[in-house]
Parts: sequence; structure tokens; C-alpha cells
Amino acid sequence: SPGALRRAGNEEFRRGQYGPAAELYSRALAQLEAAGDATAEERSVLLANRAACHLKDGACSLCVADCSSALELVPFGIKPLLRRAAAYEALERYALAYVDYKTALQVDCSVQAAHDGVNRMTKALLEKDGVSWRQKLPPIPTVPVSAQMRWSTPSAQTPGANTPPATAPQAQRGGNETAAGMERARMLKEEGNEFVKKGNHKKAVEKYSESLKLSKECATYTNRALCYLALKQYKEAAQDCTEALKLDPKNVKALYRRAQALKELKDYKSSIADIKSLLKTEPKNTAALRLLQELNRA
Repeated sequence: SPGALRRAGNEEFRRGQYGPAAELYSRALAQLEAAGDATAEERSVLLANRAACHLKDGACSLCVADCSSALELVPFGIKPLLRRAAAYEALERYALAYVDYKTALQVDCSVQAAHDGVNRMTKALLEKDGVSWRQKLPPIPTVPVSAQMRWSTPSAQTPGANTPPATAPQAQRGGNETAAGMERARMLKEEGNEFVKKGNHKKAVEKYSESLKLSKECATYTNRALCYLALKQYKEAAQDCTEALKLDPKNVKALYRRAQALKELKDYKSSIADIKSLLKTEPKNTAALRLLQELNRA
């Protein structure tokens, strides 16, 4: 099966057998395409994996081609962006590498490899094109909020998203929540997440609200808060974060989003307090540090 081929490919890759790994990923891709029911995600992952093999083997143009295909299927994927940037860098196409590293940072500001890449490309471009190097850059795409990681991806409960949500530690469950209700709540939350990815925040709010009637879950509150922020309903956003923090007092997303909402409501003092509690948990959180800078200027 494609899944088995992919796992076998991962195994070869770990052993440093990049050629055989690429071969296995190609076979998995061919099978998925033959079956015709492959999701964009599955194909994108296989292409990004094969790109990693090409990169290790120094086949940089093949790496670029696979990453570009992966990004057409799932825009703003962090792995294909970073791999394509590395391939462009090896091909000495520094401007293109710079754009990909910068884009990756918009997707997830905590990726050290992207920060380092931007610094290297800035040096290289300065040497190559002089002080006006920025004028020669291709445009850097704006990453939609829905594609930004960490802050704005709706939280799926656990990495093994198939585990029944009843085991989620942070929600204090009332005794009346049945397994069927829990499952329905999870489905509704997933539907909400899909709407967020499409940028339809109004619809997402409806789904999250239905889900919360069945099961009060921290992640559902922080996801709905994200939508309220996008819809400029700042009071509602702050309220949802407060509910989430009752369930999980140190929740980083809830603190960050409540700080964003309070800033918009011009309650700077409370906003700063939230960011400071967040930084106790994650002192290096770049998004939070940046918001704190803005607040100190406000």
C-alpha cells in the first residue's frame, strides 16, 4: 500500500539510503495517483519526502521541482519551503532562496533554520547586488493567516488525531457527555478547522459553537477565539480565551489570543499581563515578544 511504501521510504532515508528511499516514494506516488483517491496532503508529503532525498543526493533541480509540486498541492507547507530554499541556495539562486526562507518564517516564526537562511541570503545578496539588493527581489508572498502555524492552525487534540477525544486531559467533563456526543463534538470541531483553512471564519464559528455545546474543550475555545479575532469580534475572542484558560490555565494560544483581543480593545495593561504569563512558559516565543514590543509602544 502507499502507506507501507512511504514508511519503507522513511526507513531507507533514516539509514542514509537516499536513492532507494526516493524510489519507494515514487512508487507510493504512482499507486496513489493510479487509485485516483489521493488527497492533496498525501501527495504533497510524498513529494516533499522525495525532494529531501534529491537534496541529500545533490540533485537540486529535481528537489526544486518536487517542492514546487508539493506547494501547488498544499500551499505554504513548511518542509517543502525549507527544502526548496536549501536547493536554491545550493544552486546559488540566492534571491529565490531568500523569498522561500522569508515565506517559511511567516508560516512559523519559530523555525531557526529559516532565520539562519535569511541571514545567510542577506549577506550573499549584499555581496552580489550591493546595497540595493532588495530592489531586485521577486515579490515575497503574503501568507494568509489560515496557513500560519502554531498561532493560527486550529489545534487538533493530539498528534494521533484518531484517538477518541474522551482521553483529552484538559477538559473537565461533566458526567453527561456520552461517547457518541464526544465523537460528534470532535467531528464538528474538525469541520470548523476545515472552514478556518478555507478562510471562512463565520462558518467555522458556527461549527465550533455546536461542538462546544456537546463538549467544552480548550482547543475548541482557542480555535473559535482565532475566528472571532479574524472577524474583529474582540470581546467574544477574549471571552473564549478566558473559558479556555479555566480549563488549561497556562494555555499559550489562549494567552496570546486574549492579549491580541485586549490590545484591540485598548486594555493594554491586561494585554501585557497575558503576554508576560505566556513568556513564563515560552520565554523565546517570537510572536509574543513582538506583540509585547508593540504593546510597550501603544
